[in-house]
Amino acid sequence: MYIIGENIHIISQAVKDALRDRDAKYFQESAVKQVEAGARALDLNMGPRKKDYAEVFPWMVKTVEAVVDVPLSFDTTNVAGMEAGLKAITKAQPILNSTSAEPDRLERIPALAKQYNARLIALTMGKSGIPVSADERVGIALEALIPRMLEIDFPIEDLIIDPLVLTVSGCQEFCPELITAVQTIQYAWDPPPKVSIGLSNVSNAVPKQNRDLINRTYCAMLMGVGLQMMIADPFDVDLRETIRIIEERDSSTAVGRLYLTIADKTGMMEELEPDDVDMSDPEQVAIWKTVQILLNKVIYADGYLQQGELSAA
Repeated sequence: MYIIGENIHIISQAVKDALRDRDAKYFQESAVKQVEAGARALDLNMGPRKKDYAEVFPWMVKTVEAVVDVPLSFDTTNVAGMEAGLKAITKAQPILNSTSAEPDRLERIPALAKQYNARLIALTMGKSGIPVSADERVGIALEALIPRMLEIDFPIEDLIIDPLVLTVSGCQEFCPELITAVQTIQYAWDPPPKVSIGLSNVSNAVPKQNRDLINRTYCAMLMGVGLQMMIADPFDVDLRETIRIIEERDSSTAVGRLYLTIADKTGMMEELEPDDVDMSDPEQVAIWKTVQILLNKVIYADGYLQQGELSAA
């Protein structure tokens, strides 16, 4: 699994404070720790930075490149900020996060990525927002995103399609659509573009104690349909262990066997059955309940793990 570390994100108050103070040590320690934990690239989400982008983006590149060699991903809506960061890159091939199918962004950002030899994350989102069905998301990739890359001779191997994870809290019915979209995009073009997702989006607005379980269970399901790249938290030890179990086909533990079954059955478009789960094991029961939520089989509630019986959706 190619993990793009998500931990330098402007939503964090600590990141806001460090950026305000130009605290290079904070960002360098975060970068090193993320890479040591397994991140193969780092997402730098500094917001639009409309006033100070010309100084902030190059400063961040210089700061982080001083201590790590991995690709840097510029996660911003500010196209000028993207370019300011790209001009400062001296090491690995960078990533632009992101374009969409909105005409102005689709016109400008792929051309910028090509000019600076950057990889490009392209969201399956148009002027009307995020489509909910897998067919619509795949349609945007095939009818807008990939044709634009071909038009400007952008290397498809540098294109990364993001079919957009929606939160299980509020958009539960669309969680299975993302699984189908990830699976379909990989067979919809030859050669296929890479597919990546923002994993933790699925558990946004969910109580903290449930977030990691939802994230790693969804990850197992998505790995079953071929996902090999994601923006995620490299410090999540249980997530990394779930990835390892699936990649190495490690069936030495009961929970490991369950995650393998989840991945395999999702890949075959089959559903997990009660007989696949040891219902006397609380950890397996929690995973079972989470799968039912993510498949929209039962109605999500913040306390779903404490419910004896889950209500049908």
